[in-house]
Amino acid sequence: MSMDITFLGTGSAYPSPARGASALVLRREGQCWLFDCGEGTQTQLMRSHLRAGRITKIFITHLHGDHFFGLPGLLCTLSLQSNPDPNKPPVDIYGPLGLRSFLWRSLELSHSQLLFPYTVHELVPTRDQCPPEEFKDFSCLDRDETPPRGAPGRVLHLDPAENSYLLLEDDQVVLRAFRLFHRIPSFGFVLEEKPRPGRLNVQKLKDLG
Repeated sequence: MSMDITFLGTGSAYPSPARGASALVLRREGQCWLFDCGEGTQTQLMRSHLRAGRITKIFITHLHGDHFFGLPGLLCTLSLQSNPDPNKPPVDIYGPLGLRSFLWRSLELSHSQLLFPYTVHELVPTRDQCPPEEFKDFSCLDRDETPPRGAPGRVLHLDPAENSYLLLEDDQVVLRAFRLFHRIPSFGFVLEEKPRPGRLNVQKLKDLG
């Protein structure tokens, strides 16, 4: 399995012409996974060797603007570059509680209609992830409303035994989110490659006794 990382932006808070806000892409098995999506991420993608249309999963660490204000624009640009396909799997988006409401409202208020489905999976933070006065409970946002398109996604709670959130697992990798302490609840993501058994040349072993 091959993986490589491209940094699209390493700046914070204030974008500049020479340095993008937080964003990086992990390429794996022909797919692109985007981690954070600050302002200008779609422009940085155009300057890179990456193909934005290969993005299948997006992970947002926390809800400070320099880490996710570029997300609605990026999705709209991807839609403009897409063809309608009812069988296309949704783009999976992972992030803190409140991200689904932000994205839904942003697209709704701007009358943006995407040509592909997306699904937001929200991580429920714990109160000890930030100073007490900064913690806000977003669990009631849009509770009685149904997003106009796509599955609502999962609501992920902390697994006390693992002290983490299991996001996805396949036969090659496990991806988990871990709690970070910041001014607002934040998450780090850890991608772990599963052990792969080696191949034994049985005949050669026999020949060597």
